[in-house]
Amino acid sequence: MNNTNFNHSDNLKLAVISVVVAVLVLSLGDAVVKSLSVSFTIWQIYVVRSCIAIAILAILFKLGKPVPALIPRSLGWTALRSLLLASMWVAYYVALPHIKLSVAAAVYYTIPLFITLFSAVFTGEPIKSKSWFAIVLGFLGVVVMVRPDVDGFNVFALLPLIAAILYALAMILTRTKCLHEDPKVLSLSLNLTFIVMGVIAIAILKFWSLDSASSDINPFLFGAWIPMDGIAWIALAVLGVVVVIGSVLAAVAYQNGPPTTVASFDYFYLAFSVMWGFIFFREVPDAFSMVGMGMIAIAGLIAIRD
Repeated sequence: MNNTNFNHSDNLKLAVISVVVAVLVLSLGDAVVKSLSVSFTIWQIYVVRSCIAIAILAILFKLGKPVPALIPRSLGWTALRSLLLASMWVAYYVALPHIKLSVAAAVYYTIPLFITLFSAVFTGEPIKSKSWFAIVLGFLGVVVMVRPDVDGFNVFALLPLIAAILYALAMILTRTKCLHEDPKVLSLSLNLTFIVMGVIAIAILKFWSLDSASSDINPFLFGAWIPMDGIAWIALAVLGVVVVIGSVLAAVAYQNGPPTTVASFDYFYLAFSVMWGFIFFREVPDAFSMVGMGMIAIAGLIAIRD
């Protein structure tokens, strides 16, 4: 990966508006997934949500003039990007039934720190001393939030950290290797990956008999397909709309602005997640979470400032 594709003019205003709207709808979608996690498996959500999303994308393709080629220009890089993002959402969603939405969001938003690191590794951007300080401060913030040395440590709090690494890699790919892909085509590729991953997982769970203990311990990951009522269909239709808007606008944002700059506005996700966490689940972050959240936010802002 390198910076050879940066031969177009950025549109920073479009990038900022796109990323703020994207994180607003995606944070809402994450709250809905957390609500659904008590009833449905992640794989069922993946398949149904993405089938609805592809139907929406088909309408958008039909309305668009001219209709873009549905095969990406860089098929391999687009496929890798989609796999990274789909795996990212697995890691993040599996954590949601077990930790507060605001805690998951704060740990997840170590993203600017990883974008700083990966920009240096893959695009040759040097890491300044202040950025190293930000990276250390951000990880200390994660330690404060997850408290690995106390009895109350929740291993699921580490999954959003894995998700952050995967997302940062995907956004670097968006900027370096998928810069000229149509955002709707990128969204189509992502949703097809969701469906393939979900169908494979459902087939494995169907034909590879897991003991009941596995399903009881983590039904969101190992549970069976559940019949859906009208409310569930509405919720998954909302998620279909959310994943189209969020995936398209995230691609637009990182195609039109430098990753480190766009990532600073990505932090709106933290505020939105606290808001949705309170509205949906009456979650109020504790003192340790607030301190850690603040450390991560400050670290991220340091990392992306010149």
